[in-house]
Amino acid sequence: MIRLVRRTPERSNEIAWDPEEGSIDVEGLRGVDAVVNLSGATIGHRWNDGRKAEILESRVSSTSLLARTMAELDVRPSVLVCAGGIGIYGNRDDEILTEESELGSGFLAEVGTAWEEAAEPARTAGVRVVNFRQGIVLSSEGGALQRMLTPFKLGVGGRVGSGKQWWSWVSLNDLVAGYRFALETDLAGPVNLASPNPATSAHFVKALGRALHRPTVFPLPAFAVKAAFGEMGEAVLLEGQRVLPARLLDAGFAFSYPELDSALERALEKRG
Repeated sequence: MIRLVRRTPERSNEIAWDPEEGSIDVEGLRGVDAVVNLSGATIGHRWNDGRKAEILESRVSSTSLLARTMAELDVRPSVLVCAGGIGIYGNRDDEILTEESELGSGFLAEVGTAWEEAAEPARTAGVRVVNFRQGIVLSSEGGALQRMLTPFKLGVGGRVGSGKQWWSWVSLNDLVAGYRFALETDLAGPVNLASPNPATSAHFVKALGRALHRPTVFPLPAFAVKAAFGEMGEAVLLEGQRVLPARLLDAGFAFSYPELDSALERALEKRG
């Protein structure tokens, strides 16, 4: 496996690149069979104009650079697999969303659309491109779940907003397996990478309380979310998407942790 790094390479399996400058070691990519792009600045901090520009540019510049470079190679990698998010659907209430659903509106939808379009040069050149649309990844080592653990362990967790918004999620194990599946099969285009059993916010926090053996009786009202986190909190915590992984299921992918309770137990195992 070869890693793309923004610093001076220190190992034989490292290739230098700088998406912001548009530079990459083209020679290092020759002979590569597949490319996986996970680049993107975190969305989990309060947004301002500068932060939003960074979120967008970090995704589009890295994907565009990889796609253009792959397209220009004499012998191209066979597949480009790109990370992405279900925020591309916007806030959709109870609507069931598959890859055939229309895209949404709002900042995250705009980012997701631009992110997927940035891979077009590779697709046009005949490279198989997979654009994952990932749900909330259940990992105690980072992301949304890690941030929720402290208040819930202290017994002050509870419903977020109305509790009716849908939080589509995926276990870390199934996320990794999904990427391997995409590399080894003929999947192409947008692919929802989320459990076939999305949960409402209220259901999610109750399941987390059960996993931690803590009460979940302290709600976080919508006004408090907006006051503390601004636009980011509203988009990430108060809006929702009820996403189903139609293309993965049709292709024969089997989720190891399709149920929320077992997925949370697995995610929390290392923390005891």
